[in-house]
Amino acid sequence: MGHEPATGRRPAVEVSGDRPTFLSAVKASYGELRRRPDQLRPLLLLIGLVLVLCWSYWNALTWVAGFWDDPLYSHGYLVPLFTLVLLWMRREPFAPVTAAARWYGLGLLALGLGARMVAAHFSFIVVDAITLVPSLLGVFLLVGGWHLIRWAGPAILFLVFMFPLPNVLRDSILGNLQLLATAASTYVMQTLGIPAYREGNRIAIGDLQLGVVDACSGLRMATIFFALAVAIVLVVKRPWWDRLVILLSAIPIALAVNVVRVTVTGILYMLAEDSELAQKVFHDWAGWFMMPLALGLLYVELQILSILVVEDTGPELATVGRRGGSAGPPPIGPGRRQGAGRK
Repeated sequence: MGHEPATGRRPAVEVSGDRPTFLSAVKASYGELRRRPDQLRPLLLLIGLVLVLCWSYWNALTWVAGFWDDPLYSHGYLVPLFTLVLLWMRREPFAPVTAAARWYGLGLLALGLGARMVAAHFSFIVVDAITLVPSLLGVFLLVGGWHLIRWAGPAILFLVFMFPLPNVLRDSILGNLQLLATAASTYVMQTLGIPAYREGNRIAIGDLQLGVVDACSGLRMATIFFALAVAIVLVVKRPWWDRLVILLSAIPIALAVNVVRVTVTGILYMLAEDSELAQKVFHDWAGWFMMPLALGLLYVELQILSILVVEDTGPELATVGRRGGSAGPPPIGPGRRQGAGRK
């Protein structure tokens, strides 16, 4: 029998036409873990410590979940679920952990639990609950070191969006956003030729008085949309400057959309004859269209960034200058330097 000629290519591998599903990926990962005790042991230790930590925070977590029925924090139900999905999407194998990293993790865990004790002593319930985040970071650093923190840390930090704002901070933000929404909407209406003027948190259009209440301040929209923007940044594969622009523009987009909502609602109230119908239709429907409009603006922003910024993935271009191949006189003979004298 003759030998096949060497072509330098890898042997062909039969590929199934079925695309891998989530369950098949889980089964493959489980099978890999069973064959790798060095991966299974730290994973089981990590899961055990996280469960113990969540059990110790159970009262605080129950208190936090009670806020998720408030429309301002209705997105809280999705935050833990998205965190688990994000951990699965970004997962990487465990790497060896140095003793220094374990000490840092133990210190961070002690710091989180210590801060919780201080918050509980002074009845700072919100701070008590939020200390779960640094405590979780400490557990992950203790078990998996800095390598684990690099890919799991962003998902853990995303948990801050499930906690309610302190009352003092919430009231301060609400008041400022109400004034901003009222002033900006009044200005837009005046620009459109509508005789509107502002009275505190109310917009007067003739005999019509349009009140910008807490629900119309834009805080809920800003909170949810910023959390969504952070989630997009953690999932999409875009250059870092694109993701930075997404984060920086999230709150301005949310506030601008809220101004559009208040303005359109005021105009429709002015044109409608039945105020009750306007309340049910215009006000509620305008609220439903806020998120699609904000996402549309974000999509347009990303498309503009894609047009303005083009990554150079081709071969390196020749530079013009001392090291460029197209600049300067040609070499003077083989092996000679420019300016060398003749014998």
